[in-house]
Amino acid sequence: MTLQVAGCIGGYDFEQILYFAKKRFLEGCDTVTLLKQAHSDREKEEIILISLLNVDDDQIQELQLTCPHACDCAVRNCRQRLKQMFKEQLN
Repeated sequence: MTLQVAGCIGGYDFEQILYFAKKRFLEGCDTVTLLKQAHSDREKEEIILISLLNVDDDQIQELQLTCPHACDCAVRNCRQRLKQMFKEQLN
C-alpha cells in the first residue's frame, strides 16, 4: 500500500521516501550512494527529496524546484511534510 500525502501533486510514494530517509539518516548511507543504487528516475527523485532535509531553514527559502511539479508545489511544503513523517516514524 502506497502512503499518499494530501496536497502532494507529485503522487510520490512516501513509504519509499521514508525507507530512503532511514537509509540516509539512521544507517548513514550518503545521498550519492543511494542515487547510484536507485532503480528508476522516480526513485532518484524520491532520494533527492530526502536530501532537502539537510538544508538549513534559511537556505530552503531560496530554493526553486525544477521537478515536473515546480509550478504548483512549494519546496518548503514538501520538506515540512517529510520532516514530520520521518519524526513520527521514529517515535
